[in-house]
Amino acid sequence: MDVYDSAHIRNLAVIGHGASGKTTLVNAMAWLAGSCSRMGSVEDGTSLTDFTPDETEHQISVSLAMAYAEFMDTKVNLIDTPGYLDFAGEVVSGLRVADSACLVVNAVAGVEVGTERVWEYAEAEKLPRLIFINMMDKEHADFEKVYRQIRDGLSPRAIPVEIPIGQGTDFHGICNLFNENAHLYEDGATGKRKVGEIPDEVRADYDRYRRELVETVAETDDTLIERYLEGEEFNRDEVIGAMKAGMARGELFPVFCGAPEQLKGVRSLLKEVVELCPSPAERPEIRATRPGDSEKVFVARENSAPLSALVFKTTTEPHVGELSYFRVFSGQVKSGQDVYNSTQQHDERLAHVGVMQGRDRTEVKSINSGDIGVVPKLKDSHTGDSFCSRNDQVLLRGIDFPKPVISVAIEPMHEGEEEKIGSALSKLHEEDPTFIHAYNPELGQTIIRGMGELHLQVVLERMKRKFHVEAKMLQPKIAYRETIKRRGEAQGRYKKQTGGRGQFGDCKVRLIPKGRGEGYEFVDQITGGVIPNKFIPAVNKGIQETMSKGVLAGYPVVDLQVELIDGSHHSVDSSEMAFKVAGSMAFQNAIGHCDAVLLEPIMEVTVVTPDEYLGDVIGDLNQRRGRVLGMEPSGNGKQKISAHVPQAELYRYSTSLRSITQGRGDHARAFHGYEEVPHDIAQKVIAEAEKEREGAGIRH
Repeated sequence: MDVYDSAHIRNLAVIGHGASGKTTLVNAMAWLAGSCSRMGSVEDGTSLTDFTPDETEHQISVSLAMAYAEFMDTKVNLIDTPGYLDFAGEVVSGLRVADSACLVVNAVAGVEVGTERVWEYAEAEKLPRLIFINMMDKEHADFEKVYRQIRDGLSPRAIPVEIPIGQGTDFHGICNLFNENAHLYEDGATGKRKVGEIPDEVRADYDRYRRELVETVAETDDTLIERYLEGEEFNRDEVIGAMKAGMARGELFPVFCGAPEQLKGVRSLLKEVVELCPSPAERPEIRATRPGDSEKVFVARENSAPLSALVFKTTTEPHVGELSYFRVFSGQVKSGQDVYNSTQQHDERLAHVGVMQGRDRTEVKSINSGDIGVVPKLKDSHTGDSFCSRNDQVLLRGIDFPKPVISVAIEPMHEGEEEKIGSALSKLHEEDPTFIHAYNPELGQTIIRGMGELHLQVVLERMKRKFHVEAKMLQPKIAYRETIKRRGEAQGRYKKQTGGRGQFGDCKVRLIPKGRGEGYEFVDQITGGVIPNKFIPAVNKGIQETMSKGVLAGYPVVDLQVELIDGSHHSVDSSEMAFKVAGSMAFQNAIGHCDAVLLEPIMEVTVVTPDEYLGDVIGDLNQRRGRVLGMEPSGNGKQKISAHVPQAELYRYSTSLRSITQGRGDHARAFHGYEEVPHDIAQKVIAEAEKEREGAGIRH
């Protein structure tokens, strides 16, 4: 394929809610441009960018995929992103390396929760955006209604540059407000059209939208607004130039429409992407830092500049191994070139550099500044890593992935596969940084975290397919703690005589409760040498070992002071082991007088919800034994709720919150501290722990 310079490249992220038709649009753009050989279908598993088994099975996009369309002497890199919020990390990755975004909105469903979320992600990257109202050929499609939703819910600066001729089954053309003409499509999915006059049936709508377009564009330019107020007309080039500048400043968002399944409106969209979206050379200056230094440096966006590139996605493919997708921000990458990974601080060789068209990889000699490439089998480079020249080292801004919102435990379906699962989970994290795993030795469980139940389900399916190991999901255990509420003291006396030298240890301890989170403290109050100094650490060790096993339900005892106040010893039979046992006995005897209680972890939960769901969300938190601490406006008609909620009540909370808020609620959580478990719940936990110990043949 041809090699394109920066001025003739467009990096376009295609974003939107699930099932809005992004993948079909990407396929149609590449096919109409003649850059791919098939116009596939999501339903039958033949689409260009939904090609993994996960996607063909679920019939949704779950991974970012790359395609390109060579059109008007320009290479349009198409970054197809998932629409379901469980896979939001893929959207964030794609937007990080894009120079503009196309928001796809379903003409029937309108603005949905995923539409709002990906719009916010694109806003955070300050990307110029255009909007495509899709599926105009579907029953109940309504351009006007959806356009008003876009203005009300996303931005009042959205403005149509195309309007449909007909809707639903009657959709057969579009009017272009730039060109002042109509594109009338032939029957069938051919994409062929005739350019003609504006039909009488849409003349009134056309005139109204045309005035709205010209007025809105003129308002972004002082010179144009003066001419507009004086009654002057603008030519197409003036309107295009002003709109492009307004998009770059985030002041205008042009709206298009079509039906990609029927190849209607796609060619017009491609043309406007080339004309309106910025090339990499037209984007704001790129700031980087020096490794180990906060010094800001500017990266020159040209081939002759020192190299800077960012790895934004990693995949593992059968028979190929690992593939790393990267965006070149400055300089040039040549196949076989040695580069420096400034994040991991080692050299890498980029052999067999290529570009992706869906699943197909084509090797190329070089990747120019502003372009996107892929390279297989890197030594030790990961998503978010920077490439540069060893002689001119820079670190690019990484990717700010959303934090996981759901945790579950897993265990292998077959015994002896724990090690295989650990290795597979590490590789899956490489592919998807929003998927996190860790083994909790206290609970004896492997915990996996992700963006939702579907996300974790897909990850485990991928693990089975790629690494041939199966696991099942379980509810995570809770890391309870035990403590005391009042003082108590008792003696521990260990005496054993078996002929010959015996064992003797004797000590008395006092237990005193401490404040929550203050931990454990051992105080030596022995006087007169009743216990020799050399045996006192053994008493402490025996106490701590007993504390780690708990006394109520087997959970560690915390937040208390232990005072060693008295004891005795035998000049021959006393030993460290004897005093260790005596310390353990004294602690167990004393804690029975101290009103021992169970503690549970409390999470600090922050929930953001639209105003209309506020009462339902608070009611649900109350049912989960939560304490609402306060509320404050969060902008855009939303409220932010702060609450303390027991961790035990938060299992699958993200799923419940999505259900309550129609998918529009979000939450984050962080550990706050430990609090006493209510008596009735504590009794259940203690009974379950006792049952588990009996099942394992352990006597407490």
